[in-house]
Amino acid sequence: MRTSSFSVIIGLLLLPCCHSAKKSEPVPHSDTPTIQTVIDGFDKQLKEEHLRDTVGSFSATIFIGNKIAWSRAFGKADNEKGIDASVSTVYRIGSISKTFTAYLMMLLVQDGTIRLDESVAKYLPEIKRLKWKAGIDSSDITFRELANHTGGLEREPGLWKAAAGPISDWENKVLNSIPTTEVTFSPGTKFSYSNIGYGILGLALSRAAHKPFMELVENRIFKPLDMNSSFYMIPAGYEDRVAVGYHRNSLSWKPDGKIATTEYAGRGYKVPNGGIYTTAGDLARFIMAQYSDSNQLAKKYREMMQTIQTPGDEKRGYGFGLFVVNADDGSKFAGHDGSVAGYTAFMLFNARSKVGAIVMRDCDYGVERIEGEVATVVEGLAKAVGK
Repeated sequence: MRTSSFSVIIGLLLLPCCHSAKKSEPVPHSDTPTIQTVIDGFDKQLKEEHLRDTVGSFSATIFIGNKIAWSRAFGKADNEKGIDASVSTVYRIGSISKTFTAYLMMLLVQDGTIRLDESVAKYLPEIKRLKWKAGIDSSDITFRELANHTGGLEREPGLWKAAAGPISDWENKVLNSIPTTEVTFSPGTKFSYSNIGYGILGLALSRAAHKPFMELVENRIFKPLDMNSSFYMIPAGYEDRVAVGYHRNSLSWKPDGKIATTEYAGRGYKVPNGGIYTTAGDLARFIMAQYSDSNQLAKKYREMMQTIQTPGDEKRGYGFGLFVVNADDGSKFAGHDGSVAGYTAFMLFNARSKVGAIVMRDCDYGVERIEGEVATVVEGLAKAVGK
C-alpha cells in the first residue's frame, strides 16, 4: 500500500487554483466553473484514459451534499469472462481501509470505551514486545499516535510473509509481527507512515471493545450507512461482482489476476489497514458521512479526523485516517489513496463545500494522472457550489 502519490496531490492542492491539471485540464480555466462543466470534463478524461489503457476498468463517483451527483464505470471488470464493469462492481480499496479503522476508533472514543491519549498497552500488552531502537524514549504508544502515524513504527514488520495467510488468522499475524517491528523514533515527535501500526491499532480497538474487529466495522459502519456491498471477506454469490485485480507480472510485464485472487482469502495482517472490498457508491456514502450530521459520529470527532495531527507543517499533514490539506481560503481537502495487488483507489473531499470524488480501478499501475484529475475535479466542484 503506497502513499507517495497522495503526497504529490497534497502538493498540487497547495498551488494556485487550476495548476493541478498540468497534463490534463477537465476543469476550464475559469474562476466560476459550473457543476456540469466539472462533471462533463471528468467524464471525458476518464473515458480518454480508458481508451489509452484498456487493462481492466474504472468506477468513478462524484458526490455533492448527501447525494451522488454522477457515477459511471468504464471497461471490463473481467477481461477473460467479458464482464463489463458497472457502478455496482466491487473493488478492493487498499489503504483507504485505514479511514474506516480511524472512524471506528473515534466511535469508540465517543462511546467512552477508549481515550485517544491512553496507552495502547492497556488493551494490547503485547505491544511492549516492539523492538525499540537504542537511545530513543521508550514511552508508551497511544491510540492517537498509532492513528496519526507518529508512533515511531517502521512501515512494515520484519516477519516473513506477514502479509500472507488466511484472513481468519490476521490477529495472530499482527501479534507475531510485533516483536519483528522496530520503533525508530520517539512516539509523537514526527510522522512516518506505518501499515503495521494500523494493523496493531485495529487489534487494540477490538480488544478494547471485546468484539471482533471485522464485526465492529460491519455493525458500526457498514450497516448503519447502508453499505450493503462492502466487506472484508467476499460473500458467496458475489464472485462475479468483484472486479478481477490485474497485477503486472514483473517478468513478462503482462497483467494477470492470479496474485490478486490469492489475496481474496489471504491477506495476512493487512485487514485494518488494507482489507476492504466495496463499490464506489458505498464508499461515497461513507465519505459523505464525514461531513454530514447523523446519529453516527458527532461533528467534533469528525472534525478531529480532518484536523492535522502531525507536527511540523500547518498546511499539510495527516489527521486520523486522512491526509489533510489546509487551503489558503480556509477550507480543507481530506482524502486517502490505496494500492494493493491488482487494485488502486483514490478519494478526496472538501468538507466545507460538501463535495468529493472517487476513482477505483482493478489495476495497480498507471493511475497517477487520474489522481491528479480527481484533485482538480474536487477543487472545481468546491468553487462551483460556492458561487
